[in-house]
Amino acid sequence: MMPTIVLDTNILVAALLRGGGAARAVLRACLSSRYHAVLGPALLAEYEDVIGRTDLFADSVLSPKERIDVFDGFLSQCRWVEVYFAWRPNLPDEADNHLIELAVAAQADAIVTRNLRDVSRGELKFPSLKVLTPEQCLEVFPCPR
Repeated sequence: MMPTIVLDTNILVAALLRGGGAARAVLRACLSSRYHAVLGPALLAEYEDVIGRTDLFADSVLSPKERIDVFDGFLSQCRWVEVYFAWRPNLPDEADNHLIELAVAAQADAIVTRNLRDVSRGELKFPSLKVLTPEQCLEVFPCPR
């Protein structure tokens, strides 16, 4: 069964930069339908904001057009999920709450992020939801690279 994941913005950015490693492998798995990524309004807005920051991608091996092409391909593979209920898990960074709300609404298996400390420290716990680094994601949900 294909795992459903929420891909945090920091993983998308890392995958598009030089030496993306495990983050790039997770993005490739999403692009090739080995992982099923979900997307909602707040995460899409965050993606669009970050993907437009040219200074952030100064070290990218991809041209701006290539980055947009990869981003568009990724979006085309995502399942859109409306979040109808605000759980407010009270994460240390309020701006990360939408990740858990999206994951719960999508019944996702995991949130893939480099920000484990903040995303897993909410007051409201969802025991079946994993918070994983890209490396952990590839271990827990193996797929051929």
